[in-house]
Amino acid sequence: MPLPTSPDQLLARLDALGIHTTTHGHPPLHTVEESKALRGTLPGGHCKNLFLKDKKDQHWLVVALEDARIDLNRLDKAIGSARLSFASAERLWRFLGIRPGSVTPFALVNDPDLKVRVILQKAMMEHDPLNYHPLLNDRTTAIRPDDLLRFIRACGHEPAIVEFG
Repeated sequence: MPLPTSPDQLLARLDALGIHTTTHGHPPLHTVEESKALRGTLPGGHCKNLFLKDKKDQHWLVVALEDARIDLNRLDKAIGSARLSFASAERLWRFLGIRPGSVTPFALVNDPDLKVRVILQKAMMEHDPLNYHPLLNDRTTAIRPDDLLRFIRACGHEPAIVEFG
């Protein structure tokens, strides 16, 4: 099934918002380890993204530096959730319109009903630029932290910036 928003449509939307990004193509990457091995000297903060659900069936997108240690049993208290666990691939597709291995804050473009709560790691926001997949894991897009916030807000979400990891 095709993505609800293509990477080209996403980049056009960023451009329409006046947000400058740089995108690099590469072989598909599925893990942080693969990314580290192939990115070379690509500057900035390299990130991981967790799509989670809690026992109240709320959905969370947690975005952090790739080496951040995230303890779900402690994170739930920091973000006001209850018993976090990883959401299924089916939920990822239903709520964010992306597939496993391509989780990214850019997928919030596919959540017009605001069903997903966004959590950004405070330490991550101190890096410039930040690097994420633009909806597919065969490229990486660099964006400034302030522009990431502007994009997320333009999608209707108000991210929480939380100290963890």
